Amino acid sequence: MLNDVGVSMQRSRIGFAHALGFSLVELLVVIAVIGLLAGLLLPAVQSSRESARRMTCLNNLHHIGLGLLAFHDVYKRFPLGGVEMKVLKIPGTNKPLYPNGRQLAWSAYILPYVELQSLARRIDFSKAYDSPENASAAAEIVPLYLCPSHSRNSYLIDRFAACDYGGIYGQRILPNPDPQNRPQGIMLYSQYVRILDVKDGTSHTLIVSEDSESLDMQWIFGGNVFDVSAPINTANENDLHSKHPYGVNGLMADGNARFLSQGMDMNTLSAICTRAGGEPLGEF
Repeated sequence: MLNDVGVSMQRSRIGFAHALGFSLVELLVVIAVIGLLAGLLLPAVQSSRESARRMTCLNNLHHIGLGLLAFHDVYKRFPLGGVEMKVLKIPGTNKPLYPNGRQLAWSAYILPYVELQSLARRIDFSKAYDSPENASAAAEIVPLYLCPSHSRNSYLIDRFAACDYGGIYGQRILPNPDPQNRPQGIMLYSQYVRILDVKDGTSHTLIVSEDSESLDMQWIFGGNVFDVSAPINTANENDLHSKHPYGVNGLMADGNARFLSQGMDMNTLSAICTRAGGEPLGEF
C-alpha cells in the first residue's frame, strides 16, 4: 500500500515538473517575440540618442555664441575668421600678403571667453598656428568644438585637434552684388565686423555653423571658415554639413543656436549668410 502511494506521488511530481517546462516550439516563439520587440525598440532608442547628441551640439554652439558676444563686449568687434592668412594676396598680384602669416583661427581667440583660459595661456599668439611653440596646445582636444554625432578614428588632423564648427565667410549661392566682390559674412580674413555692421539683424544672420565633412577643420587653424555655396548637406567642399538627419545646427549672431533644415529655400539660405544684403527673408 505504501509503495503504491509512493509510486503515485513520484509520478505526480514527474508530471508536475513536466508541466512547468517549455517545448522547443514554445522557446522559439518566445525568442522570436523578444527579437521582434528589440527590432521595434532599437530605432526608437537610436532616435532618442541622436536627439540627445543634437541637443549637445546645439549647446556647444550656444556656448560658442556666448564666447563670441563676450569677445565683442571687450573689443567692440567680432574676431577675424583667420589672422594673417596666406590665401590673401597683394592687390594686383598673385603674391601672398602674409607669406609668414600666423593663420590663427577665431576659435583660438575666443578660448578665454568660453572658460578655457588655461588652454589660451598655452598659445603664443605672436607665433603661427603650426609653430613648435604652439604644437602642444594645438593638439589639445576641445569637446566644445566637436559635435557628438560625428564619430572619428582620431580627433587629430595632421597633429592638430579637429573642429566641427566653421565661421561663415559669406555665400556663393547668388551673385555677389558688391562690384569688388568683397565677402558678405561676419567671419572674415581681412576685415573686422561689428554688431553695428550686421544690418540684416543679428537674429537673421548666421555666424558659425557645422561643417563635419571637411578634412582640414582644426580649431587653431583659420581655415575653419567657409562660403555657403550649396544646399545643406550636399556640397563637396567646406560648407554646411552635419551628421544629424535632415539638416545642420547653426549659430546666429545674436547667440541663438538653432536647427537649419536641409530643405530650406535657397534664397533664404543665401540671405542668412550675408550681414547686410537687405534680402527678403523667408521662414527658416
